[in-house]
Amino acid sequence: MLIDGEDVSRVPASERGLAMVFQSYALYPHMSVYKNMAFGLENRRMPRAEIDQKVSEAADILQITEYLGRRPKALSGGQRQRVAIGRAIVREPKAFLFDEPLSNLDAELRVTMRKELAALHNKIGGTMIYVTHDQTEAMTLADKIVVLNKGHVAQAGRPLDLYNQPRNLFVGGFIGSPHMNMVEATVEQAGENQTVLQAGRNTLSLPGLAGLNAGDQVTVGFRPEHVQVASGADTDLNATVEHAEQLGGETYLYCAVEGLPQLTVHQIGQVPVSRGEALPLRFDRQQVHVFDSNGIALVNGFTNLPSEVLRTGTATRSST
Repeated sequence: MLIDGEDVSRVPASERGLAMVFQSYALYPHMSVYKNMAFGLENRRMPRAEIDQKVSEAADILQITEYLGRRPKALSGGQRQRVAIGRAIVREPKAFLFDEPLSNLDAELRVTMRKELAALHNKIGGTMIYVTHDQTEAMTLADKIVVLNKGHVAQAGRPLDLYNQPRNLFVGGFIGSPHMNMVEATVEQAGENQTVLQAGRNTLSLPGLAGLNAGDQVTVGFRPEHVQVASGADTDLNATVEHAEQLGGETYLYCAVEGLPQLTVHQIGQVPVSRGEALPLRFDRQQVHVFDSNGIALVNGFTNLPSEVLRTGTATRSST
């Protein structure tokens, strides 16, 4: 294992230049906020004046100066988390390790702390490795996301790259909230200019895809925002509304289509529909994802294909 180019495999953890922020905060309950933040520095026998300066600077950055004399039990969850982060900051590590640091906070406080963590990173810089299961945290905080599946890297890249161009079925279904709609289909016709798929009792047509043959099993993925309420001949799927979430500025429709899993449709604004209402749907051909029987992406949105591919109806498999 290399940190800053140095092999630290046999170096004790305390000497690797890392600072950990735990999910459970891991503060000493009998110590004041000041003592919690200063404890690691005192163990390194740092001069008192230097400790005072580092603790004061970190407390000022995190806006917890007025709490330095209090013990953890007198603090809120957000304040305790700031103390845990402050304890890491004073060590001036090569890298910060965050283990789901916001999971114990309520929803509103998580939003606030996300903003503060982003601002903190912009202010102090450095490398922060952040483990989370929260989609929003990953998408909003990361410069680079590494998606792990059963101990293996499924894909790594910038947040929007993973969102727009998932390399495999796992990443496509994992990144994004609500999840990408996934529909199992069978290739009915595989031509250079057109691919025809059978999904349940529904027939879907796409531009031609290379490497497919009639009878092949594929998975078609499209995100909730890429499904629209259709009109007339533009209909791909005839759905029935099972549930509608009206959020004011946006609406989520959960729809049933015979022979398919429930589909999620995201619409901007307020959509006046009711449970049981028939709803014709059409998905955006420019934003469809197709995965082969092994879960590997054949197409990450047809807009990502070069113009000559769209004209000839051929495509190449994404690398894994």
